Amino acid sequence: MFNKVLIAEDLDSISMTVVQALEELFVVEIHHAKYCDDAFLKIKKAIHDKAPYDLLISDLSFKPDHRQNRLASGEELIQEIKKIQPDIKTIVFSIEDKSYRIKSLFQNVGINAYVSKGRDSIQELKKAIHLIYNNKEIELSEEVAHAMRDKSLFEIEAYDINLLKSLAKGLTLDDISFEFKDSGIIPNGSSSLEKRINKLKIYFKASNNVHLIAITKDLGLV
Repeated sequence: MFNKVLIAEDLDSISMTVVQALEELFVVEIHHAKYCDDAFLKIKKAIHDKAPYDLLISDLSFKPDHRQNRLASGEELIQEIKKIQPDIKTIVFSIEDKSYRIKSLFQNVGINAYVSKGRDSIQELKKAIHLIYNNKEIELSEEVAHAMRDKSLFEIEAYDINLLKSLAKGLTLDDISFEFKDSGIIPNGSSSLEKRINKLKIYFKASNNVHLIAITKDLGLV
C-alpha cells in the first residue's frame, strides 16, 4: 500500500474520515493540509527531503477566508504539483458533479481517479486507492463514466480553460496576449485569441464575453 499520502481538504470532519479510511488500508504516513498553498509546500518539501508523497487526495473547492492564497482550488493545486512531481498519483474527492469539469480533470489535468462525495463515497475512495496502488484500471462510477463517454461534450483543451479564466478575471485581449506570451502559451496573438473566443461563443451560444463566462462558470469549467 502507499506509504505516504497527503490530504488537501478544508473541512476537518471529511479529512478525519479520509484519514480513518487510509489507516484501515494500512497507509504508514498520512498528512493533511487545509489550504492548497500549504499542500503544495508540503509536496515541495517532501521532494527536497527525498521522501516524496506517493498519493494526493484533494477536494476541488476550498472556502476562501481572511488568508490570501496563490492557489485557490484543487485543480490549480494538482496542476502545480504535476510540474514538480509528474508521477504522483492523484485522486479528486469532491462534491462537484459537472460533466465538463470531470472530463477536463482526466483529460487536461491527468488525475488518476475521481470520487464523488456522497453515500458510500468512502468505500468508493478506498476501492480507488487500492486499484491505483495495484496499477489496475479504475472502475468509474456511472456519473463519471457518462462524462467520459458523452461525445456531445465539447473537447475543451487546457488552452481554452486558461483563456476562459483570463477572461473571467476581466483581462483584455492585449492583457491575455501578454500573459500568454510570458507563460509560453501559444497561440498568443490577439487575433488568434479573438478567433478562439468567438468559436467558444458560437459553441456555447453565448451572446458576448460576459455571457460566455457565465455559461462556462455554470458548467464548472472556470
